[in-house]
Amino acid sequence: MAENDIITIDGPSGSGKSTISRLVAARLGYTFLDTGAMYRAVGYKAKKLGLSLEDGEALAQLLADIDLVLAPGDGDTRVILDQEDISLAIRTAEMGLVASKVSAQPVVRRKLTEMQRRLGSRGGVVAEGRDTGTVVFPGARHKFFLDAAPAERARRRCLQLREKGQQADEKEILAQIIKRDKDDSDRTLAPLKAAADALIIDTSALSIDDVVALMLRHIAKTGENGGKRS
Repeated sequence: MAENDIITIDGPSGSGKSTISRLVAARLGYTFLDTGAMYRAVGYKAKKLGLSLEDGEALAQLLADIDLVLAPGDGDTRVILDQEDISLAIRTAEMGLVASKVSAQPVVRRKLTEMQRRLGSRGGVVAEGRDTGTVVFPGARHKFFLDAAPAERARRRCLQLREKGQQADEKEILAQIIKRDKDDSDRTLAPLKAAADALIIDTSALSIDDVVALMLRHIAKTGENGGKRS
């Protein structure tokens, strides 16, 4: 696998991962891989079929013939499930919690990790998610972990939802973010954490442009140093 040509960007919901990952990919001419959307899609299908999110056998059957396609979009990645565009349906706080639950199931994690590695096998990829630097692409040369204060992340998420014409309660979103952080960090399988060799960036007081510029400088520097991180 050409992991020297893979950039991983992990972090909790609302830290700016998706927007920043798209911009970094565009600046470098890389492909943007939204791993979180894949978990949301699996959760969406499980809910639609009335499956328990903790039923590993049922989820395995769901994944056996899943038809999941990620395509470029104007904003978020377009997610096509069974030839249906579910891009908007999966971008809710509720689906974020659903994604967290299904992602804790070993059968789901194995299948999607396999799919993600296949998508990144040719390199030239910016992979965004929660375990891309620790589990999916541990050999990636450039790894980042973005974070921000929960209240700031809730504010950003509300703005995103309202811009899409959806209703959003900031207190409710904050509670969901705190719960998801705990669920993702406490799980045994692929917990949310920064890779030991990742550059951790607190985006709370930084603009998107500031973060992108910082990351591109770091990528250029580590590339010049033959992959050594400072």
